[in-house]
Amino acid sequence: MFKKILIANRGEIACRVIKTARRMGIATVAVYSDADARAPFVRMADEAVHIGPSPASESYLIADKIIEACKATGAEAVHPGYGFLSERTSFAEALAKENIAFIGPPVNAIAAMGDKIESKKLAKEAGVNVVPGFVGEIRDTEHAVEISNEIGYPVMMKASAGGGGKGMRLAYDEKDVREGFESVKREGLNSFGDDRVFIEKFILNPRHIEIQILGDQHGNILYLNERECSIQRRHQKVVEEAPSPFVTPAMRKAMGEQCVALSKAVGYYSAGTVELIVSGADPTGESFYFLEMNTRLQVEHPVTEAITGIDLVEQMIRVAAGEKLDLTQDDVKIDGWAIENRVYAEDPYRGFLPSTGRLTRYKPPVPGWTDDGAENGRRGVDGVRVDDGVYDGGEVSIFYDPMIAKLITWGKTRDEAADLQVAALDRFELEGLGHNIDFVSAIMQHPRFRSGELTTGFIAEEYPEGFHGAPADDAVTRALAAIAGFMASAEADRARRTDGQLGDRLDPPAKWQVTIGGESHKVKLGHKHIKVDGEKIDIALEYTPGDRLVVAEIDGSELAVKVAKTRTGWRMTTRGAIHDVRVLPWHVAPLATHMIEKIPPDLSKFLICPMPGLLVALHVGEGDAVEAGQPLATVEAMKMENILRAEKTGVVKTVNAAQGDSLAVDAVILEME
Repeated sequence: MFKKILIANRGEIACRVIKTARRMGIATVAVYSDADARAPFVRMADEAVHIGPSPASESYLIADKIIEACKATGAEAVHPGYGFLSERTSFAEALAKENIAFIGPPVNAIAAMGDKIESKKLAKEAGVNVVPGFVGEIRDTEHAVEISNEIGYPVMMKASAGGGGKGMRLAYDEKDVREGFESVKREGLNSFGDDRVFIEKFILNPRHIEIQILGDQHGNILYLNERECSIQRRHQKVVEEAPSPFVTPAMRKAMGEQCVALSKAVGYYSAGTVELIVSGADPTGESFYFLEMNTRLQVEHPVTEAITGIDLVEQMIRVAAGEKLDLTQDDVKIDGWAIENRVYAEDPYRGFLPSTGRLTRYKPPVPGWTDDGAENGRRGVDGVRVDDGVYDGGEVSIFYDPMIAKLITWGKTRDEAADLQVAALDRFELEGLGHNIDFVSAIMQHPRFRSGELTTGFIAEEYPEGFHGAPADDAVTRALAAIAGFMASAEADRARRTDGQLGDRLDPPAKWQVTIGGESHKVKLGHKHIKVDGEKIDIALEYTPGDRLVVAEIDGSELAVKVAKTRTGWRMTTRGAIHDVRVLPWHVAPLATHMIEKIPPDLSKFLICPMPGLLVALHVGEGDAVEAGQPLATVEAMKMENILRAEKTGVVKTVNAAQGDSLAVDAVILEME
């Protein structure tokens, strides 16, 4: 077994690998860029080596710097995590030349399966079902249009070396191809150093199913069941679960055996994933097609660990050290259900715009992932596991992926795992930047999600007008009113005791008007209970003025609420929605109608940059007439290109930015007449 390994990655996956290696008695080396100098994974590792500036292209993507760090520290092996160099054949070859083990598959398997174009050719030759498409070299945009017209719309354009949702565009017509082809090429080049693109037919009502593969260097290959990753946004996975509510035992066996055969054909070993697309319109589930094989570890691997009890990182290390697998296919079981939500630095209330900045408050519902060799490691504390690589006061940078953490829950049933997600998300305190916690909570509660009727179009179909918070039922609203009344009395009592001028005999108000969502509720506090609009509510909670999380037991049910003080009450967040709560004493409430409302200014004539980023393209100039929906500018943030479109018809008056400019949030790019 190795004595020391280097992790050629960052963030939560670096933390994840370090913890398993520590349990195995293996020393670890971290490498880090300028942006990550204070990151948790750097402090966790036994040694850390600085490898360059913040951009990945100047640090994490430079193989020579990784190898130099191995030599300087005596690391015998490298775990690449996912992304960066994890599927770069040249990196694995360079390590082999230096007699440094690669904790991953053999070079030939990476070359055959890591390239989406070559992998499709190989799969087709092996008799595996592949999605109809064009797998040759595409010369330019006109050639892409010609190919797309031949295949028939809709089509998907993908960067050959892409992954993680980067370098992908869905085109419903020729206009979409012309607008998106060059963006796909640029994203592929910027993120993976490869601008080749392929085009394939987009399967309608598709479900995204993937099979976890585990193999050793002695010819043993197993499939560790499936994961469903159908809920995606911009082709980037948001929710993953294992097993799939769609896959039957017969489908699982057919898919698994086919994926094992494909893996054997390329001499694969280590932990990888074969991704399949299944037509949700086919009730038999027999219409599944090979999409690609990711030869490295997947972001969503924890849900497989939770239902199988197998530590995939440990298995990768043991396989790389030459050990045989200590289990057979018959040993692979399905125990319960696991769901993973990716917590992203993006604001669903503002069209999912990327958000960067400092985490002024970061308190996950349980401590970050720990592995003590028992179920607590795979399934977390009471079924809740958090994989993260950030810290309270740390910064989410523009240079890397927007994922902040992964929240994994395990339950005996799918509903139990989903209920745990909602409860844990309510306790996930994250402030300082936009995030998608409310959004994934809303998904967990959505009737369609609970029914298991999923497709990759779920988000677009269920939130066509964007996300505005999960709907709140009457029980939640009444509970919030009761909590607000309790908190208001606690605040008033504290003020009474702090200000001696009021005297000890003056009791704090016990009658409040609580306004939530435009509706007012009368809240009256008694000695042992609270009445909301005349109805008694049994409530138990502890609140000290200044608390940011309140957990209340209301009529026998627990509700966690994140609170932030406002001028007239609180902003309360729970169960996937934000509620602005105004609290006034009964005798003051009638005066509220005389308050002046501030009207926000009209900014519709400005094109304002919605996030910090790089202006990679400006599509119009001064004097140009534009139509509503027309692309005006393209801004790259967190390695993803975002097309900014005209809100209405007009003429460009002035242009205030140039291609190549680094833009701050709210920077004015151009002004319309």
